[in-house]
Amino acid sequence: MLLIMIKETVTYNCSRCGSINIVRNGTNKCGNAQYHCKDCDAYRVLKPQCRHTVEEKAQILSAYRERMSLRGVERIFRVCRQTVTRWLTHYVNHLPTVAQTLLPKRADDVLEVDEAWSFVAKRDQKRWLWTAQCRRTRQIVAFVIGDRSEQTCHQLWDQIPIAYRSCPSYSDFWKAYATVFPEETHQQVGKETGLTAHQERWYGTLRQWLGRYTRKTLSFSKSDFYHELVTRWFIIEHNRRMALSLTT
Repeated sequence: MLLIMIKETVTYNCSRCGSINIVRNGTNKCGNAQYHCKDCDAYRVLKPQCRHTVEEKAQILSAYRERMSLRGVERIFRVCRQTVTRWLTHYVNHLPTVAQTLLPKRADDVLEVDEAWSFVAKRDQKRWLWTAQCRRTRQIVAFVIGDRSEQTCHQLWDQIPIAYRSCPSYSDFWKAYATVFPEETHQQVGKETGLTAHQERWYGTLRQWLGRYTRKTLSFSKSDFYHELVTRWFIIEHNRRMALSLTT
């Protein structure tokens, strides 16, 4: 009895330049075989897995938003953290702007203004999140991240929609507010008055949801880009929830 053995040869091409001049290069952290292209110097996965569905991507991003670290997402969902950050950047950049999430302004609206400390990479690289909140809707009408200077306060004022700039506003006694905000509509008050309580409570929610804003934690931002990106994502989703709760 004659046995015939059939061998099949598979040739892989570089996904970037199409070259067949590639060599194996171990596996990535998710266990997928990688290759190195000798012509264009690209490092890629040899056999990419099936693309994730929209629902799967949304689930993974939701897990990341719920304070799961990127490395935790990588371990649980078997998705490289670089892929997750790429999805995150694409998703947030296609969200509406903060101004587009706001409910129409009313004549009796009041703003509460405050700032919260955070850092990027190292604790001595301080970043301050400045926000202005509408007391009626609990929506954040404007935010900016920077230092605690008068210049950053000016940037916050410039971000406030024109319709809201005539609203009465309250803040603590930080000197920049007295210089930037109009004297006829702005008042600086102590915490005991309760006139900035909603804004301070919102910062408590922010720290609960985003580990990078927790004061004593090992979770922190490594770059200003993602620090601003995730903060903007949280504010937009918060504004959407507030708008939904007030219109249903």
